[in-house]
Amino acid sequence: MLIIDDLSVRVAGRLLIENATVRIPPGSRIGFVGRNGSGKSTLFNVITHDIAAEHGDIELPPRWRVGRLAQEAPNGPESLIDVVLKADVERTRLLELAETEQDPNEIAEIHGRLFDMGAYAAPARAASILSGLGFSAADQERPCSEFSGGWRMRVALAATLFAEPDLLLLDEPTNYLDLEGTLWLQDHLAKYPRTMIVISHDRDLLNTSVEQIMSLENQTLTLYRGGYNDFERLRSERLMLDQKMVKKQEAQRKHIQAFIDRFKAKASKARQAQSRVKMLEKMGPVTSIVVSDVQPINIPAPEKLLSPPIVAVDDVSVGYVPGKPVLKGLTLRIDNDDRIALLGSNGNGKSTLVKLIASRLEPMTGSITRAARLKIAYFAQHQLDELDEDATVYEHVRELMPDAPETKIRALAGAIGFSGINADKMVEKLSGGEKARLMLGIATYGGPHMLILDEPTNHLDIDSRGALIEAINEYPGAVILVSHDRYLLDACADQLWLVADGKVAAFDGDLNDYRRRVLSDRDDSGDKGRGERAAKPQRSGDSRKSGAAPRPPAKPLRQRVQRAEAEVARLTLEIEKLDTALADGQLFARDPAKAAAMARTRSEHASALAKAEEDWLAAGTELEAATN
Repeated sequence: MLIIDDLSVRVAGRLLIENATVRIPPGSRIGFVGRNGSGKSTLFNVITHDIAAEHGDIELPPRWRVGRLAQEAPNGPESLIDVVLKADVERTRLLELAETEQDPNEIAEIHGRLFDMGAYAAPARAASILSGLGFSAADQERPCSEFSGGWRMRVALAATLFAEPDLLLLDEPTNYLDLEGTLWLQDHLAKYPRTMIVISHDRDLLNTSVEQIMSLENQTLTLYRGGYNDFERLRSERLMLDQKMVKKQEAQRKHIQAFIDRFKAKASKARQAQSRVKMLEKMGPVTSIVVSDVQPINIPAPEKLLSPPIVAVDDVSVGYVPGKPVLKGLTLRIDNDDRIALLGSNGNGKSTLVKLIASRLEPMTGSITRAARLKIAYFAQHQLDELDEDATVYEHVRELMPDAPETKIRALAGAIGFSGINADKMVEKLSGGEKARLMLGIATYGGPHMLILDEPTNHLDIDSRGALIEAINEYPGAVILVSHDRYLLDACADQLWLVADGKVAAFDGDLNDYRRRVLSDRDDSGDKGRGERAAKPQRSGDSRKSGAAPRPPAKPLRQRVQRAEAEVARLTLEIEKLDTALADGQLFARDPAKAAAMARTRSEHASALAKAEEDWLAAGTELEAATN
């Protein structure tokens, strides 16, 4: 059990947690919520002994392993699969010992422990986790240094999940994932077999992957049963109850004070008045939940809507290298009231599509027609780096309207979310959420006809995400969304476009259908690349028949499945026999050479079994595709 007892934490003179007491039983899956800057990550630092508490204690079982997502992405010449496998320190240590140990009894003990911990199935489990997070079989064998920082953070996440610590601490694990990776992670965390605490602003994850919500609010930790929706309801009920208690106590205080004021000068009532003074002193205040309202996000409407379609794409191919289009054969139409969410794994062309629509990429072939005077606002997370760290919010806003008087500039800064002295804040002092507000305000200045948002919720807390949803739904222009936040997509999008295999097509289904497809693809097709795993657009009528690729014959595939099954069964039986023999410690004493040979055979069989299981899964997937 994790016990947080009377804990107070102060950082740089600021009290973040005060007298908090919480008990978390083993196996609990906890979602940890609270406003940005409230102290959630700081509590993780206290648990991992990176900082000390002011007073109070945190108790963990003595043998518990605590795992936390690394702050820095792994880098180096090792392959991704090797980086992940090394995260299980005990397995790595035992495997090294097995290679060097000479004592027969110790060798038997080592192999027994490796068998008990499932060490020989570890490569397949590591590959499955990497596949779920978007890495193909070919990617997994590439050096870690070949990947960008965001992809290497996925490797760090894979390593943390693979190690399966007794206490798993995750801080915003979806920040570097696309929607597909987020859906897989939600499913994986929902089955995590040990204790887990995850800091997240993703409502969908908090509703599907955890059983309790721990809230850090008003410097206090409170546990609520259920997911985030249950937490919101219970918190609201508690708030209403607290408000009633505050009012009741205020009325009682006024009544007592009135008695004291009336009778304190009368000798006959002096004792009663004095007793009420003591009563008033003993009345502790009701601890009411403090609710800080989030300032609304404002997306200005265009002065006048344009005649539809505002964008028409006809048989367009687009890409970056001549003769090698990323997307081809695009024929699309966008109208004023469209709310479109783009689906598809990273690397399939979502960013290429939005750059084409936003006039940041020209078509290689075909034509694209935009309405006259069309204004498009394009917001992407990487644009936050374009802000001048040495300038103030006011100075950034002034660049939008250089000839305007100061009052108008400050009024616009206030509308964006920086009123009063906040407009004079330096950008380097802004939080990630504040930078996102500023950049969104700059991008939408003047009232665009179309809004393109690429991962707009990164760095926003749950309440700010709610404000963004309200702003999008009130905005009258067209909206194109790329986001890993399914709650945002559910709330704002009414069309789903799937970007996969170099094409863009309407997705036939809703986000629940897409979730099922993603999980099925990533479970059954771990050895395929990201592009191959992406769901293919469904067609109807004759176009589906004419566009379908010829299916392989089913009979040879069934035979391949049967052969693979037989091989798996044979190897499993052989390994069981060897494990029984190796479990006899006397074998190593009687015949060390024979025992060592059997141990090597067992290791070879384990590798062959993993390969046979991969063949069986691949053959089964192909058979299913051929027969459906």
